[in-house]
Amino acid sequence: MSFQESPRPSDEEEAFYVHCRAAYLAVFRSSLTNISSKQQLCRALQQAGRNPSHATLNKYWKQRTSKLNFDDFCEILKNEKKTEETELMRAFKKMDVNSDGYISHSELEKALTTRGDKMTPEEVNAIFSMADINKDGKLDYTEFCRLLVSTVEQCQVAALERLEANAKLKRQNFGSQSYSPPKSSVSSAAPTATQATATVPQPPETPRAESDTTLKKDSRSSSRPSSARSRRSSLSNSITMTTSSAKASKIPEPSGLQEWHHSNMKGCFFLEDDGSISSLQYQLHIPQTTNVYLTIQPLSLSHGPDKPSSWMTVDTAVFVMSAGETKEDSTLVCFTESKDKEKYVWKGELHAGTYYLLPFTSGCKLKKRSKKSPSNKPIELVYRTDTGELDLTRELREVLCDIFQVIDLDGNGLLSLEEYNFFELRTSGEKCDKDAWAVCKENFDMRKNQLTQQGFMELNLMEATEKDGDPADLWVTLEAMGYNRMLELVEACPFQIDVHCEGNQPSVQPTSMDSGPKLLNQVLQKSITSRTGAKALRGQDNIFIYTYRGEHRISSLIANKTNQKVTVHVNNEQNRNCCSSRGMSVFAVEVPARTKMVCQHILPINERQDWTYNCVETILPCT
Repeated sequence: MSFQESPRPSDEEEAFYVHCRAAYLAVFRSSLTNISSKQQLCRALQQAGRNPSHATLNKYWKQRTSKLNFDDFCEILKNEKKTEETELMRAFKKMDVNSDGYISHSELEKALTTRGDKMTPEEVNAIFSMADINKDGKLDYTEFCRLLVSTVEQCQVAALERLEANAKLKRQNFGSQSYSPPKSSVSSAAPTATQATATVPQPPETPRAESDTTLKKDSRSSSRPSSARSRRSSLSNSITMTTSSAKASKIPEPSGLQEWHHSNMKGCFFLEDDGSISSLQYQLHIPQTTNVYLTIQPLSLSHGPDKPSSWMTVDTAVFVMSAGETKEDSTLVCFTESKDKEKYVWKGELHAGTYYLLPFTSGCKLKKRSKKSPSNKPIELVYRTDTGELDLTRELREVLCDIFQVIDLDGNGLLSLEEYNFFELRTSGEKCDKDAWAVCKENFDMRKNQLTQQGFMELNLMEATEKDGDPADLWVTLEAMGYNRMLELVEACPFQIDVHCEGNQPSVQPTSMDSGPKLLNQVLQKSITSRTGAKALRGQDNIFIYTYRGEHRISSLIANKTNQKVTVHVNNEQNRNCCSSRGMSVFAVEVPARTKMVCQHILPINERQDWTYNCVETILPCT
């Protein structure tokens, strides 16, 4: 059987990461060196052809920020686009009151010291002296913009040339996802003249003799180990997964399942700005010891055949944890390992008691995608009728019906206050109290003190009407629920959990625990370490790799039992028909002292073909 190659990044993505590498290595000795100050971040961004304002720098380097890594840097570059000469010209023309192509010192000072990212008079004088080429007291901003853009391009070219010239730098492997990328909103507005001049990039300097010495030192301790060191401190794992073994391991549905007691609950995985995945958790109560058939699967919404649910290929799982008096008392009981089409299954006996149900997806199939519309014009959300009244468009009503179906957790066709508040916390960060709910009852369609789908439509129409048709708040809601500007669900995966009990009626209730993510990480690690033996990296007595081989997923975990942090280089380039939760074939993971860390999850790209996991983990020397 032929194997399918893991997908390679597009030429555009590859070029982007080459520029990222070049810029980073123009400032730092290694991709594993962290950015440790706002000034370093500014220099790296300038080397990448960006011209960050003070406001931009403050957006990513907040008061509590102590460091950013290479992955963070790449995310920032994705968000902060290059400043084009036409945008700079447009910003300066707003200050050119005479429309003669020149700006006086007083006009420039007034604009830069009173608007936006305010500058000091001394900073304005420094910019003016540099830009007043003819020394006539006027700034020829056309020439200034040309020089500025030219200098930015020089920075990029110099960084790329340095990368190309140094073979060892070029070989370095990038990507440490130990830290989440900075959470920040991206402004797509054109820069003001203040932003354009706030941090003027300096042209690249010729390296001094001592810089050359440093480079030579670095060459001896490149972040890619020598072949001898690699053999001493590496571990290779190779696993071939066949389609026949997966078919043979399916758990059959219990006979007479229709007669069993049943309870179900819906939910949704959401991709957060930092790349993490969140969802609600659930409490399961079993009155008496009984046989249980537990499943979780992506939820298909009411789309026509022309609009398939793209998230139906997302892998799902649910971990069952005993609900102890404290988090430390809670232990992993079981999890859904077997798969039947889109459904993930566990069958066994559960004792009477209360359990936590923790939904999980690996992140292999649910990844960050652009929410921007491919065209400049997003889909309309509201319109005016022939009578001049505002109404919701058909496209928005269809999406709101889908959202209602997702947040109607118990599937009874109505939204309770608790269900509605899960939605409100997701989209606005606030909760609706009982008094506000009573007001809703007076204004919107309700039944049994619960909001109907019609009432949900009315509520959204009221919000649009209060804004006189401005759809901004509606877009905030839609994007928080995972939709892009084409009203496609791209950053969320609705799911449904079904619990069948042979002997008695189970009860499932949604909950949102602050400790939920920590508990999930705890049981995920336990599910890996309890089902496979540890393998020590060669020459390392206290650094271990656990590789869990499930029926449809492979997961690896690094255990660092030393008293200092370690950096592990991971190479998946020999994988076949595989996709990784890391999104990269080669990356590095920094593991703190005496800590376990999930390294990656691997799934097949094409489930109808065999797939081979062939990973090499190597300790990198400290930098």
